[in-house]
Amino acid sequence: MENSEITILLVDDESDILEFLGYNLEREGYRVLKAKNGLKGLKLAMEHKPQLVILDVMMPVMDGMETCNEIRKIPELAGTLIAFLTARGEDYSQIAGFEAGADDYITKPIKPKLFISRIQALLRRYKHFKEDDAIIQLKGFTIDKDRYLVVKDDAEITLVRKEFELLQFLVSRPDKVVSREEIFSNVWGEDVVVGDRTIDVHIRRIREKLNIDSIKTIKGVGYKFEEE
Repeated sequence: MENSEITILLVDDESDILEFLGYNLEREGYRVLKAKNGLKGLKLAMEHKPQLVILDVMMPVMDGMETCNEIRKIPELAGTLIAFLTARGEDYSQIAGFEAGADDYITKPIKPKLFISRIQALLRRYKHFKEDDAIIQLKGFTIDKDRYLVVKDDAEITLVRKEFELLQFLVSRPDKVVSREEIFSNVWGEDVVVGDRTIDVHIRRIREKLNIDSIKTIKGVGYKFEEE
């Protein structure tokens, strides 16, 4: 996928931030959409289905957290990447952001080269994920990567992006103990700092949504997917 095929939606209530980030993304060949609040951003996301949404946390009308939550409720946007923009010193919980369905967070102010580097790293994970087999058939359920769906007992179950990628990562290594460090690196990326609780919450939600007990906790190490 070429840069010109990738749509990035910027949502921030500060015009200078929109212009600064938009200019640097457009220089790299990306298609850029802009919105000044979460509600307008949500409408643009539903209309254009961008590959990446960059959300300011503090915004009028609808803040970044609420916007992220609403985007994650839309099945057609299940594969969309979401990164939060947060100012230094802002009262912002990284755990809350990841639990809302974010893929990364970017602290502003940020230098152009570093900003583009973070965006490219995010999109590399998106491209890599899309290159693998679209359908993973398992005993008891099927993973449909194109639609970010799990089909179990003829019912379609939607997972948020990180839940889906975490499940896919574990099932791709059946009966192998996967450390937390491996999960951090492969699902969130080495540039993103997340705590143990973030993984635990995602694992719990996967188990509850799919009603499965095949994901085993290996105390002090990580997790394992056991094939029945």
